Amino acid sequence: MSTTDDSYIVVTDTVNVKKIPLKEKWWHILDNWKIGIIPLPMFVLAGVLIGIDCLSGKLPSDIVVMVATLAFFGFACGEFGKRLPIIGKMGAAAICATFIPSALVHYGLLPQVVIASTTTFFKSTNILYLYICCIIVGSIMSMNRRALIQGFLRIFFPMLCGEVAGMIVGMGVGMMLGLPPFQIFFFLILPIMAGGVGEGAIPLSIGYAALLHMQQGVALGRILPIVMLGGLTAIIIAGCLNRLGKRYPHLTGEGNLMPMKPGETQETTEELTQTPQGAGGKVDVTTIAAGALLAVLLYMVGMLGQKLIGLPAPVGMLFIAVLIKLAHGVSPRMLEGSQVVYKFFQTSVTYPILFAVGVAITPWQELVNAFTISNLLVIVSTVGTLVATGFFVGKKIGMHPIDVAIVSCCQSGQGGTGDVAILTAGNRMELMPFAQIATRIGGAINVSVSLLILSNFLI
Repeated sequence: MSTTDDSYIVVTDTVNVKKIPLKEKWWHILDNWKIGIIPLPMFVLAGVLIGIDCLSGKLPSDIVVMVATLAFFGFACGEFGKRLPIIGKMGAAAICATFIPSALVHYGLLPQVVIASTTTFFKSTNILYLYICCIIVGSIMSMNRRALIQGFLRIFFPMLCGEVAGMIVGMGVGMMLGLPPFQIFFFLILPIMAGGVGEGAIPLSIGYAALLHMQQGVALGRILPIVMLGGLTAIIIAGCLNRLGKRYPHLTGEGNLMPMKPGETQETTEELTQTPQGAGGKVDVTTIAAGALLAVLLYMVGMLGQKLIGLPAPVGMLFIAVLIKLAHGVSPRMLEGSQVVYKFFQTSVTYPILFAVGVAITPWQELVNAFTISNLLVIVSTVGTLVATGFFVGKKIGMHPIDVAIVSCCQSGQGGTGDVAILTAGNRMELMPFAQIATRIGGAINVSVSLLILSNFLI
């Protein structure tokens, strides 16, 4: 190979001489050398610019700078996880994107200005809820109507069976290890199935503080690590289920709970046949913007419902989106816009969000403190039984067992952030609406019923 001028590279072989423009070589690098979705040259530039801001001691927490910062660190951690041998294909990307930042914060290896700016941005903008509402609405609008109806009607049974079986097995394992039954249920099993931190661990700690006459901080300190370990276990299992689906494709619908009828495709056949003439499968910018605004407005409706009747905003938004989908409340073109928004957030925002979660709200030391053999055995047996029950019950009632099992994983996740990590590890982000049911509704029922039982037991 030799260079003849500043514009071309000459490739010489025994057959012919071919000139490759340098600009095409550069374009090839931009299009094919990537860290996550970021072209390598842009990734390096982002790192340099962030480094300059860190050296100056000030990293702005405004959205412009934080988009670059979260993308740089999030995709770096995710890419590292993907490239790990063996476990890289079992959900390690989501684990690394969440827990590596937490460890870096704890051991002082992440610049303090990055920690402060990320935490401020994450907590002040509530960007997680923007992500969740776009994912939920987009995934619902992408579903086949028949599969949507049947999925919502059937998913509750395997979820209930999984929780009962998980509680029984978890109690049995804990008692064999010599742990007190009260501790096993209320401080190990229940936190796993409580629905995360905000909707599960915090209400539980408040209830325990009132009923058991202990400090809320002490109660939360005992509950939170168990919630995190349960979520970590669920992430790993979801990654393994994804690999199982690759090996045995007849066990999975790749994001569909219900098997399709003969001749039916993943896309919604009704909407495709009703696409306005001239759409040609192309979605313009205004339609994409309308799809994003639809998600935001539905979430605002969910927030209003939360004020009026106490139903969590994501759940209220979920039910409203389902009703709109079933009633043909939006046009086929807007459905396509919602699907594009969903795909954008799924591919481009997941790992940055997980990095922010790891930095802002994932305490590493509490996770480490919970790593005792007895705790791990109870947690793994509980989550494993819950997921396995969902798998076999789902298969028995005619659903795709792997997809049902991944939804069951979300029953032991860390709320909305856990759902993101679990579905990312399982490569089933389409299941977010069902995951929200498992986490929000299932967790709320578990917490309410258990605290009611505890209050009666102590009388």
